[in-house]
Amino acid sequence: MAYTAKNYDHLKGGALKGLSDSQLDQHFGLYKGYVTKLNEIEEKLATADNTKPNYSYNEYSELKRREAVAFNGSFLHELYFENLGADSDISAGLKAALDAVGGKDKVIADLKATAMGGPGWAVLTRNRRDGKLHTYFVAEHHLGLPIEQDLLVVLDSWEHAFMVDYGTARAKYLDAFVENIKWSEVSKRFGK
Repeated sequence: MAYTAKNYDHLKGGALKGLSDSQLDQHFGLYKGYVTKLNEIEEKLATADNTKPNYSYNEYSELKRREAVAFNGSFLHELYFENLGADSDISAGLKAALDAVGGKDKVIADLKATAMGGPGWAVLTRNRRDGKLHTYFVAEHHLGLPIEQDLLVVLDSWEHAFMVDYGTARAKYLDAFVENIKWSEVSKRFGK
């Protein structure tokens, strides 16, 4: 199945506070690159010889090692762009879950602190094992995401998400990100 990059141009033109069209265009381009690479990997996997996989090197093995990078790079970006749009429509269920772990402000502060840990992804999840909200740091697209999590807020904290507008001032970018969270989307994810 060939994947198609989605169009997020509706986020441009001042729809987001603190993120310029130039920043968004560069970020959209990077996302489209992941989708392109995912399609390329899947096409090659369809015909790759899987009879002699090897840790040192084998074409099939390398494709399988990189497949999750392109897949998660594509779809973490989609979740990121889709949870932008600045509204305050928090469902009663999500509000109760936030309150159960100290409230929205505490959770947002923890998400921002998680993102300050380095380049990568910070995610707010609902853990299917304990039913509670958690934040996690994912250093690379394919490393560190705990299993059994429903992704609620996806925060790209790689430099490409903010360098055009903020240089190395990651904390200022995180403030802008929080202002732009589309809580109706987060509530929808929570409700599924």
